Amino acid sequence: MLEPSSKTIQKAVFIVQLEHDAKRLDVFLVSQMPGFSRTQVQGLIDAEKVEALFKIKAVKANFVVSKGQSFQVTIPASQKTDIPPEDIELDVVYEDRSVIVINKPAGLVVHPGAGNPTHTLINALVAHCPDITGVGGVKRPGLVHRLDKDTSGLLVVAKTDKAYKSLVRQLKTRALSREYLGIVKGSLAEKGKVDAAIGRHTLARKKMAIQPDTGKESITHFVALASNEDATLMLLKLETGRTHQIRVHMSYIHHPILGDSIYGGESTLVDRQMLHAFRLSFKHPQTGITRSFYAAPPKDFVKTLAKVKLSAPKWHFVRWKDN
Repeated sequence: MLEPSSKTIQKAVFIVQLEHDAKRLDVFLVSQMPGFSRTQVQGLIDAEKVEALFKIKAVKANFVVSKGQSFQVTIPASQKTDIPPEDIELDVVYEDRSVIVINKPAGLVVHPGAGNPTHTLINALVAHCPDITGVGGVKRPGLVHRLDKDTSGLLVVAKTDKAYKSLVRQLKTRALSREYLGIVKGSLAEKGKVDAAIGRHTLARKKMAIQPDTGKESITHFVALASNEDATLMLLKLETGRTHQIRVHMSYIHHPILGDSIYGGESTLVDRQMLHAFRLSFKHPQTGITRSFYAAPPKDFVKTLAKVKLSAPKWHFVRWKDN
């Protein structure tokens, strides 16, 4: 099985079977390479690391494959990142040789990108644990999942190739559990689920939207912890992990996250979306033992609860119950 991160070059040949006939090439390859995202596969195609073993003008992500066609994929050996280390303070909740769990503050971008080339969580991590630079790729070393800039809370980062492969696999199989706290507009029912596919917005490319026909399966569970006519404090659990998933789903059911100006939660009470990654659990890549962590929401979240006249519970006792 091909892995996103390896010290050696990896190669594999994939033959299109009947069930994948007439699918896009990138969609077909994602089905054959469970450790890779569609974006990663598209990057390999753009980098000419996917070769058609038959005559074709050009290998492109949107090429429609046919039964019996073969494609060879080459994964280059992982390289050290050129992301510069920066002395940015980190709130480290847990750390060992395999993983590091961070409580990210709101306002900190997770990884370098357009408009944010430096001063990110990854810059801080490269300084804190230099060995992370060769893990999982050069652009986002060690990064298994992300949080939006203005979302606070927990995320786990891999420090070794073994840990990276394990955590990516757990994310794919939904064994990596994530719970969030959110303050939404309006009064919401006690418990529920949003099951609505999410894809890129057709006009505003930086936004996501409900796309029933073309989007990816997206499921968010929620339960109300406190509520009045103006706002509701919610505990939310991700079953899938799409970009902006909670924000899009809450807007879809007409209860946007308070302060989320992109998805309808505009408010003069706050200057960021009131969303916090509260609990995180996963099987430790080295021991196989399930580890769970929690981080109480920051001061601005608690102050906002008081502004909307909702009482803050004892955070330590708040946890998701499946029954």
